[in-house]
Amino acid sequence: MTLSDIPVTTGQASGGAEGGRFLNRSVYNAMVDWDLSRADRPSSLIPGLAESWSVDSKDRNLWTFRLRRGVKFHDGSPFTAHDVVWNFDKLTKTDSPQYDRLQARNAANWMVSVDSYRAVDDYTVEVRTKKPNGTLLYEVGVNVFYSSPRQWETLGRDWQKFASEPSGTGPYELVRLVPRNRAELVRNPDYWNKDMMPKHDRMVLRPMPDANTRVSALLSGQVDLVEALPPDAVPRVKAAGMRVSTNVYPHIWPYMVSHLPSSPFSDIRIRKAANLAIDRENLAKFLGGLATPAQGFVTPNHPWFGKPSFKVGYDPDAARKLLGEAGFGKNNPVKIKVTMSAAGSGQMQPLPMNEFIQENFRDVGIDMSLETVDWEALRSRRLAGVEADLNKGVDAINYAYSIQYPVFGLIGQTYHGQNRVKGYNWGHFADAKADQLARACLDEFDADEQDRRLGELHSYLVDQAVWIWVVHDMNPRGLASHVKGFVQAQNWFQDFTRIRIEK
Repeated sequence: MTLSDIPVTTGQASGGAEGGRFLNRSVYNAMVDWDLSRADRPSSLIPGLAESWSVDSKDRNLWTFRLRRGVKFHDGSPFTAHDVVWNFDKLTKTDSPQYDRLQARNAANWMVSVDSYRAVDDYTVEVRTKKPNGTLLYEVGVNVFYSSPRQWETLGRDWQKFASEPSGTGPYELVRLVPRNRAELVRNPDYWNKDMMPKHDRMVLRPMPDANTRVSALLSGQVDLVEALPPDAVPRVKAAGMRVSTNVYPHIWPYMVSHLPSSPFSDIRIRKAANLAIDRENLAKFLGGLATPAQGFVTPNHPWFGKPSFKVGYDPDAARKLLGEAGFGKNNPVKIKVTMSAAGSGQMQPLPMNEFIQENFRDVGIDMSLETVDWEALRSRRLAGVEADLNKGVDAINYAYSIQYPVFGLIGQTYHGQNRVKGYNWGHFADAKADQLARACLDEFDADEQDRRLGELHSYLVDQAVWIWVVHDMNPRGLASHVKGFVQAQNWFQDFTRIRIEK
């Protein structure tokens, strides 16, 4: 893993998507799952601990989840609707005995739209939202995981003890935890989903934040699979007879731009010019083919892409023309200030990438100055929003971002009605039509129709050039030659249960 420590093991992992990838989905399950069985299309939602769900036709705030029977926690106790309520309480009710501040913080985004919940019977749960929210499955559905109340009681109601002896319903059981060193997981022989029974006996998770350390560990045989393989290591890994696995996934490397009147990007001509000035094809080659040119928030094969009329691509002559119409050119460049980080989660290789784009911009009449801060400082800049004092004079931030979830990835980035203090819509884009389209997405509960509406929203946002989209990361992984069966899904999460070791 690229993390510096083992993610929280109690049910709601730390470490963002990577923690969720390795701990949440290994030791635990959610009510709804991702279909991670295919590499050739974006992942869709499928039943998990819930066999089915529905929304009340007369009260669109009321969801009903019907749970799968016969599921057991690792401690042997049955999973029921009462356990769902118990776990919701641990995340939302500060006066409940099981409330855990750390897990609550890690799950905060996913529970924000929930107003109330109750067990109707042993296998039926009702969840009421504060407002109609057709995207609830992407929040509570796939991102809230369930710990065993009986194990927590057995261990003296102590989450710290539970961390070393957790009990979930997942395909693996954690048998050894050494902080900052390893987590050892073994196959759960009683796993309820026989199609996802691990095809290996044991999986050991090792935190290695340094890319060179990960590469050395792979080449020396210390580990069998590494995350975030750096481009310069690809030839060495392939020369050693190992496999490099890549795929597009819901992740964009963009510039989030300021829409304040004081910013040059308040002019759509300059936003479009910047999008047309970048030679993405050569940038992808510069990155060793480990990126693909972006045409918007999502890739063109994604169900949310829609049919934008503005074609994001490399057209420097068109960029110069737009800048000229706005009163700028090579002899009178528009000046912009961008804040970036030298490294960070999903940031790829930000310094050489920004320097490459800086040259592209200079060629058409955009003078981009770069302010470099560390990753956590950049995160603070994004969360604060463009109007905060610490972002004074900044016209854009270079912040790689997940687009996997409709609200947090797409709607929240541009919907003026979202609460800005939650860290979305950094540039304060405000547009009545965008708000109308976003609200229509939230009000839609049919999956196919929701995808269509999200496509309409995405098309409009691209046509408004609300961001400068650059590339999608190809998410490279290095695999030892004896690792077989791994299918890299177009998703932040992956199914490791299919891996076979054939030496």
